[in-house]
Amino acid sequence: MSALEPRLIGTLYRAACLAELDALKPGNVHAYAAGHRMVVADFVTSADVSAPELARAGAGTGERVRAGIAATLAAVAQNTNLGIFLLCAPLAVAAERGLSVGAVLDDLDAADSVAVFAAIRLANPGGLGRAAKHDVAAEAPASLRAAMAEAADRDRIARAYGTGFSDIGLIGLPALAEARAQGLDPSWCTTAIHLAYLRSVPDSHIARKAGASVAEGVRLEVEAVLSGLDLAARPAEPLLALDASLKARGLNPGTSADFTVATLFWDALASAGAALA
Repeated sequence: MSALEPRLIGTLYRAACLAELDALKPGNVHAYAAGHRMVVADFVTSADVSAPELARAGAGTGERVRAGIAATLAAVAQNTNLGIFLLCAPLAVAAERGLSVGAVLDDLDAADSVAVFAAIRLANPGGLGRAAKHDVAAEAPASLRAAMAEAADRDRIARAYGTGFSDIGLIGLPALAEARAQGLDPSWCTTAIHLAYLRSVPDSHIARKAGASVAEGVRLEVEAVLSGLDLAARPAEPLLALDASLKARGLNPGTSADFTVATLFWDALASAGAALA
């Protein structure tokens, strides 16, 4: 498998973060509209300061996550990218070492667990709550994947650690390929990825904060809005209406946005020669 240079990995990660911000993503912060007390500039700064940590040569998954979150909090004083880092750090390790994502996940060790738990405590993500087993406030377990498995039923990113990031291959990359086949420009291709996640699975960030039934309701709502909608026509008006409605209700599909960045990053790494699957 082809190994990529760390500097290139960092460049591709930053580009994926910025591309996600340029797209109209209902319910999230994007160039069309701010929301949830955050603005695009916060996320641009986060991408800038975290890219070197994401691409730190020789570092493991956990070390990259912890360092990236620390750099982000120092720069913007809020959690803008924990989910992004949890998804993108294993991709960066895989690309640098010339490994598959599955091989990187299989190789996670106790040090990765300690570092990721420290990063989660630093970020203090909304709606995290408490867990009977492997709670982040407690000592980190020896196995990060075991901890992720415990959270898999309530967190789609945690679930990804047990499925080899299958959602990217089953939802994100096919949506991107279809959008490109339709001739959509890059920003609308990104919108297509985000909408594919929104309509395919209940967003677990919404579920953690507002409940599973609300998350499923949003999924059905998105399905209804998208019925008959042609993204090639750049239908900004109905999508901005959905965006405003979600934000007015305090509903942020952040997990879908995180997976959108990871999908763009995966695609860019693969295009550069990384064999991640």
